[in-house]
Amino acid sequence: MVELIWIIVIYALSVAAAVHALLYKRNPRAALSWIVVCLGLPGVGAFFYWLLGLNRIRSRARAWQCHGEGIYQQYVDVEEESSAQLFAPFQTQNYQLLRHLSDVVTRRPLVAGNRIVALHNGEQAYPEMLSAIAVARRSIALSTYIFDTKHCGRQFVQALTEAADRGVEVRVLVDGLGELYSWPRVRHLFKGSSVKLARFLPFSPLRRGMHLNLRNHRKLLVVDGVIGFTGGINISQRHLLHGAKPDVWPRERVVDLHFKVEGPVVGQMQEAFREDWHFVTGETFSGRNYPAEIPDNNCLSRGVSSGPNEEYEKLVWMVVGVLNCARKRVSIMTPYLIPDRAMVTALNGAALRGVKVEIILPQKNNLPYVHWASRGAFWELLEYGVNIYYQPPPFVHSKLLLMDDYYAQIGSANMDPRSQRLNFEFNLEVYDKALNATLRRHFDDIVQTARPISLEEMDRRNLFVKLRDNFFRLFTPFL
Repeated sequence: MVELIWIIVIYALSVAAAVHALLYKRNPRAALSWIVVCLGLPGVGAFFYWLLGLNRIRSRARAWQCHGEGIYQQYVDVEEESSAQLFAPFQTQNYQLLRHLSDVVTRRPLVAGNRIVALHNGEQAYPEMLSAIAVARRSIALSTYIFDTKHCGRQFVQALTEAADRGVEVRVLVDGLGELYSWPRVRHLFKGSSVKLARFLPFSPLRRGMHLNLRNHRKLLVVDGVIGFTGGINISQRHLLHGAKPDVWPRERVVDLHFKVEGPVVGQMQEAFREDWHFVTGETFSGRNYPAEIPDNNCLSRGVSSGPNEEYEKLVWMVVGVLNCARKRVSIMTPYLIPDRAMVTALNGAALRGVKVEIILPQKNNLPYVHWASRGAFWELLEYGVNIYYQPPPFVHSKLLLMDDYYAQIGSANMDPRSQRLNFEFNLEVYDKALNATLRRHFDDIVQTARPISLEEMDRRNLFVKLRDNFFRLFTPFL
């Protein structure tokens, strides 16, 4: 009798798992595969479906939101008519369609009158950031994935502490995993000061658990609500390409881009920080403040907050939208490229339409398994005319997407599932001919020194390398 009950329970669980896959798996092939496994291997199939088949990352993030712990609950209605439509980009249909897509999937309006300046590496970014902190009068909001406590990190600790001592409201948000990259931990350095420090999902089994995913990968600094900085640069000595201390090996140094931002879009950067801060601390903020427009600047921009709790996979949809709307050229610079089927189709589709599609990747990656997984997709892109280049060392951490003459997408997100689906990211969507031209020159200069990858080179890989690359490609949803 007991054995019969166990058999009934096992088959009931297997049927329940198969029904769940049928109802909630969006990919028909994945749904069919899991149904076959669950029904063909009673008990064992259900166990593996529970272990590997459920998207706990999205479920957990959405659950927090539903229980009042979530972020991004306030959605902004985007007006159909605004002064932004008067600017040059939206006189053509492709930019109008792209803007309409972004209006729907993002929560923030496109705002005019901004000024965005590119900063190369820590040599340019850190002095600008420290200068802004030094003259802060009311508030400083800093969010970073890594806060290194050596050398330049100590400069930021000192600057932020001094600002708090003179009465500035200083909030520092560090990712709970990113803080483990350095010793002593940054929270120890701020102990006893007036700086308010919080950790995003610290490794703690007592509250929300120990997560390798669901990380806050954003890099935001907002000073007095009017000057902002965002991009790919953490607070780390590695970003000082030429002035690093001797204990930073040359092979550990990182090339990167950051951006100084002024204008109304800084208000959206501050909103993103406040949402994260509320999620971590429970502190609430009232009102919404967008700085005044910068005179004679027609730069249109909006902040794009993305994460696994969002209704849309915003970054995927927006990049696919860019590729579908491009008419002349799409240029992508990213340290990690792991495209899914939708992205591969969009890249190849743009190339087949006659759009020049270019991708720059680092020749030497700090994550070898990601590098191998990327190479598993190269042949399919190269076959249809996508241009791929390797940029020589040091490791290039820059993130950049350019379309035609006006559009740029900049920020913290990489072109991989971890940024697009698993972690919390912040990008800026920008329509500005001057910024596009500046970044385009930077991109073209790198192409001149980069090594093009050919289809023949991929075909010449020996069997072991092909097996290795394609083996790691199997794990792309988790890399």
